[in-house]
Amino acid sequence: MRKIYQIFVALSIILMLYACNKSEKKTFQIGFAQCTMNDNWRKTMVEGMESELAFHNNIGMTIANANSNSTRQIAQIQQFIDDKVDLIIVTPNEAKPLTAIIEKAFDAGIPVVIVDRKTTSEKYTAFVGADNKLIGQNAGIYANIILKGQGTIFEVGEGAKTSPTIDRHQGFLKIINKNPQLKLVKSLFSARQPQYFQEEIRAFLSQHPKVDLIYAHNDRLAHAIANVCKSLGLNKKIIGVDGLYGANQGIDLVRKGIISATILYPTGGEEAIKTAVKILTKQPFEKENQLFTTIINAENVGIMLAQYQKIKEQQDDIKRQASKIIELTRIFSTQQNTLYLTVIFLLVVISLGGILFYLLREKQKSNQVLANQNRAILEQKDEIERISQLARQATEDKLRFYSYISHEFRTPLSLILTPTEDILHRKSVDAKETKNALQLIYKNANRLLRLVDQLLELRKVDAGKMELEVSQQDLVAFVKDIVSDFNVKAKTQHIDLQFICPFAQMPFGFDAEKLDKVLFNIISNAFKYTPVGGLIHVSLLKNIEKIEILISDNGIGMSKEEKERAFDLFYRGNQNISLGTGLGLALSREFVSLHQGDIEVESEKGKGTTFKIILPYVECQSIEKESVKENAYLRESVEPITPIFANNSVVHDNTIVLIEDNQDLNQFLTQKLRIAYNTVPVESAEKGWEEILNNIPDLIISDVMLPEMDGFSLTQKIKNDFRTSHIPVILLTAKGQMESQIEGAKAGADAYISKPFNQQLLEEKIKGLLENRDRMRRRFSSEITNPSQIQKTERKFLVEFELLIEKNLNDSSLSVEKLSKELGMSRVQLFRKISALTNKNVTDYIADFKLLKAKALLKETDKTIAEVAYETGFNNPSYFTTFFKQKTNQTPSEWRNS
Repeated sequence: MRKIYQIFVALSIILMLYACNKSEKKTFQIGFAQCTMNDNWRKTMVEGMESELAFHNNIGMTIANANSNSTRQIAQIQQFIDDKVDLIIVTPNEAKPLTAIIEKAFDAGIPVVIVDRKTTSEKYTAFVGADNKLIGQNAGIYANIILKGQGTIFEVGEGAKTSPTIDRHQGFLKIINKNPQLKLVKSLFSARQPQYFQEEIRAFLSQHPKVDLIYAHNDRLAHAIANVCKSLGLNKKIIGVDGLYGANQGIDLVRKGIISATILYPTGGEEAIKTAVKILTKQPFEKENQLFTTIINAENVGIMLAQYQKIKEQQDDIKRQASKIIELTRIFSTQQNTLYLTVIFLLVVISLGGILFYLLREKQKSNQVLANQNRAILEQKDEIERISQLARQATEDKLRFYSYISHEFRTPLSLILTPTEDILHRKSVDAKETKNALQLIYKNANRLLRLVDQLLELRKVDAGKMELEVSQQDLVAFVKDIVSDFNVKAKTQHIDLQFICPFAQMPFGFDAEKLDKVLFNIISNAFKYTPVGGLIHVSLLKNIEKIEILISDNGIGMSKEEKERAFDLFYRGNQNISLGTGLGLALSREFVSLHQGDIEVESEKGKGTTFKIILPYVECQSIEKESVKENAYLRESVEPITPIFANNSVVHDNTIVLIEDNQDLNQFLTQKLRIAYNTVPVESAEKGWEEILNNIPDLIISDVMLPEMDGFSLTQKIKNDFRTSHIPVILLTAKGQMESQIEGAKAGADAYISKPFNQQLLEEKIKGLLENRDRMRRRFSSEITNPSQIQKTERKFLVEFELLIEKNLNDSSLSVEKLSKELGMSRVQLFRKISALTNKNVTDYIADFKLLKAKALLKETDKTIAEVAYETGFNNPSYFTTFFKQKTNQTPSEWRNS
């Protein structure tokens, strides 16, 4: 009952969160790409859209203004596509440039409604707008009427390349050309706003004052032209286009008599939204929606004005109603949340009542205790039977386990026996072929040995403790090599064995041993169930994300049940011959899963089988990991390693820090090395670093794989610290691959020895490195002020050391303690560092440096001998002269004059 109560509480909390966080979401989102909003006609279009959207609270609209820039409008439409809006409305700035992006949106499955201007393509969902050619024709008809079929006309438009200007001009010409007495004396088109090309209009009207009528492509132009005519004292008939409602708009200009007429050009804002709603709600709609147009002149302007005023009042009323609806929605939401909370509290009360009812019933169930005990006894009996069944199952699993062992040994044995039989039956012996066969036998004998080791790892699989030993290798060569192992068997059984791969090489990080087992197992299964004369094809494919290895055959195939249970542990099919023998496929799936991959099988009875191994493709570096086999020998309890110099009273010239986490190997090496060297044995890199800083040894021997910090990281730390960078490092590891050796060299190791190693080799390596270090000290002991002669890794330290001496050169109290403190080293560390590099102690080094500085000052400057003495840190010029003569067999004066 407690659980039921917890469920009720959880549901109550969820409902409360839902009630508190519930918010109205838009069902659809429209993106509106407006070419410009710099004129009242465009603004009126947007107002119409917003007015119509007030009836659809579930639709939101985002407006993007291109400011008459086609490139910007293309980018805005692309953004709508990326945002995956439900529908796009476009008023194209230019027809041709916008065609491609509108087609792209249409092809992407986004409905596109084009308003006002069309593109050069039919790839759009719907068009809403008036026919601009019809607008031009209406203007021509009315010009003919008011001029009574005779007169001259001046045409003015904006944007010569825009489709409205082109269409209006063509429609106007179509009517004018039908009347020979009407003459279009000039068509002036400019991309600039009217206020910027009024001077061109003024210049033309000044030169042609007798023009009878002016046809302006919009009411803004018409108004501007009327002002120009007024300033020139001309009274001209002017026809505009748009017919907008408002102060100084088309209808108002006609009413005031400023222009003769305007051609109504509806914005189509409301119609565009209506069409969009039909498209989004899957209602029938017209693709071509041509808007009504008419001529507004002095005769009907009053009617049009009244209609617009009425429409304006209705729109204002709609806005007020929409605002009221929003307010009512908010109130409804608040009341709804209150209702949710009430229901939640009611549920809590009911749950508490249920708990009380349950407690009352518990008292009445005391007489059922005996029945419950009987039921418990029956359940125990069932449990005993279940355990018995599990024991029988375990026995069967053991039998299957023995079958698995046979299965695993059978494949490599066959690859040993097959080439052996081939050699025995040959009439003539070919040395090269015999060698290749023996190499194959040798390889598979080793594989049998590995199988024995893998039997010991079965418990790791069951316990989930199996780990990968990944290294980067050429996967093509790896798979090809495995396939080639079966060439002799394929030839014997007349099987078409092929390796298919379009790549010459494929660097990839994987556990070679485990992937070898997977491929070897599946290919051997393919041979087992492929008849003589059949085919086995191994394919290696790769794309950006994954690698696929396909092993296909045309063998007996599997039934549906066998295919479904192919990877089940210990499963064996009903037939005497089955692809599911033992643990082979089950273990293969585990190894592939360790690689974060998957293995699939496709098979049909009598038609063959295809195994697909899918591995995620990632670039990886070589990963060093110590093999369990490295410490395969038994670890017996041994006495702790005795401290350095214990049982050995001899103190040697050279000290070695030995870092090895295997106690047996650590003790063995310590006993061997302390015969000739002072040996400091430790079992971790962290302790090793402490001993290195304490002793500043002559050489370091370190294992690669250590408990926390590995040998590569420790080597880098040693070589990057100026206190220890001069110390040679030998790395020991069970991994001898070239990649590991390269990584050791990058870390700065002076030698890299693979386990198991030859003790004499190790001792010779130690001896050689120490002798090289000693030769370097002797060589540069007389060149200490020329650090460029010393190897690059130590050059920086000596340069910094000499700069520090020069900085304090005139300080007569300069000491080893002061220099070591400035360098962040102990006195002992500094002494050992300088001695290791130059074979001199620090005091002699400072003295020689002062001497060289004094020589340079005496030769290159006119300073007195006393000034040179003080500048090089001598308190007494007399002592300076004595010191100088002891070192050079000349006095400072004799040196200067020589």
